[in-house]
Amino acid sequence: MNTQRPEWNDANNALVGKGLSVVTLAYLRRTVAFCKELLQQSEVDSVEVSAEIQKLFSQIFETLNIFKDTLTGSFTDEARRSMMDALGLAGENYRWNYYSNGFSGDIAQVKVSELVVFLDLTQQFVEHSLRANKRSDNLYHAYNILHITDGKATVGHLYEMLEGQVAILSSGLLTGEESLALLESMRNSKLYRADQHSYILYPDRVLPGFVAKNTITPEQVKEIKLVSELVKANNRSLIIKDEDGNYHFAGNIRNFKNVTNALNSLPSQYAELVKSETEKIKVLFEDVFHHNEFTGRSGTFFAFEGLGSIYWHMVSKLLLAVQETLIRTRNESSTCALIERYEDIRKGLSFNKTPDIYGAFPIDPYSHTPKGQGAKQPGMTGMVKEEILTRQRELGYSIEDGRVVFDFLLFDNREFLTSQTTFKYWNVNGQQEMLETPVESVVLTIGQVPVIVQASDKASIEVHLFDGSIQKVDGFTLDKVNSQHILKRDGYVHHLVVTLDG
Repeated sequence: MNTQRPEWNDANNALVGKGLSVVTLAYLRRTVAFCKELLQQSEVDSVEVSAEIQKLFSQIFETLNIFKDTLTGSFTDEARRSMMDALGLAGENYRWNYYSNGFSGDIAQVKVSELVVFLDLTQQFVEHSLRANKRSDNLYHAYNILHITDGKATVGHLYEMLEGQVAILSSGLLTGEESLALLESMRNSKLYRADQHSYILYPDRVLPGFVAKNTITPEQVKEIKLVSELVKANNRSLIIKDEDGNYHFAGNIRNFKNVTNALNSLPSQYAELVKSETEKIKVLFEDVFHHNEFTGRSGTFFAFEGLGSIYWHMVSKLLLAVQETLIRTRNESSTCALIERYEDIRKGLSFNKTPDIYGAFPIDPYSHTPKGQGAKQPGMTGMVKEEILTRQRELGYSIEDGRVVFDFLLFDNREFLTSQTTFKYWNVNGQQEMLETPVESVVLTIGQVPVIVQASDKASIEVHLFDGSIQKVDGFTLDKVNSQHILKRDGYVHHLVVTLDG
């Protein structure tokens, strides 16, 4: 809220001031869980912070403790407002103190054990809120609207968005079964675009024309006496009745401020009706124009992040989130079904398509595919990052605790070469080399060190060194010494041969 927008998001950047981002909350859950684990592993007893930060920390911690009993149920609008006010006041005091006085230079100690307890409580609040944003169709809300009234803070919901599903999967909150239910619901939702076998950012919809937009039916105004009185008096400053019996806000009415000005400018004879029906008029205005729900170009344009558009970076983020979920929940019963869902999402990405379907050369990364058009905006788009990360896991390797670890959960045997070939590559010294690769193998590189993956009857790693000698490692975890040689690119390890059992 300090930045007056949920986050810097091109598609939803009109939700200034009143937007509540479940997306940000989902990634906050991931960050809090990571920091908590990091601190639990730390041998440090306490950390130094400025006295002002320590005071802010204490006030936030105190507020969380005051409201923690609410976690057993749900927040009322009144409790939500009270907690918002308390947290907001703590932030306001900190900020204005800094603006007025700067930092004092005093240092305070905060125990790591206290930070862990704080983060654990914070995580409980975040998870409570995320659970509350689950929809009846197993999808999750992505962005909400905050309505502030006297003593209350009410939350309204927008339509389903792909970004919200990616965020909740990435948060680490859901079990494998919950993740599978979400993905199956997505596949049958308005977010799925069958012609591209992929997912759009928001449900496509038909926008009303200019005249239809500002049209009010007699049913909508039958309980508002001020409207009928103004029509009788032919006062057209606020609402106009047309020859078909429908009503329209006057042409100069653009927002709530204009509505208020028009009401305040009415003759004194309408003062009592204005007083009693102003809120009804404002509700009517919002029902007609939905200004509170205006998200920017995503709700009004037809290309880029607009209606019916696929944003490929978000689809690749979905792929990565599902992959992370698979790895995290691999011992649950949902694993096989999640792998199928992962492969289904992968099939919708560019290189699995023909140019006529993709609408462009399918190996290049593209930014968007608007409705009824081919892929647009080629170049180093955001999806490249996720493709690199997901591809590493698909080929079976990761770096864990400074070691190269192979895990072939997502490896596809159909990628094996069907004939012997020569792999040409540039080594760490900038020299070109060649490596013979057998049938039923695949080659990748880690830090410019080739890795041949091939089928065999035993899981093992052969480490071929620069001097021609060979070391053998049972299993799929490379020792730390040789792993460090590879990661440092010192040329000590020439190449690896990893054999899959079965």
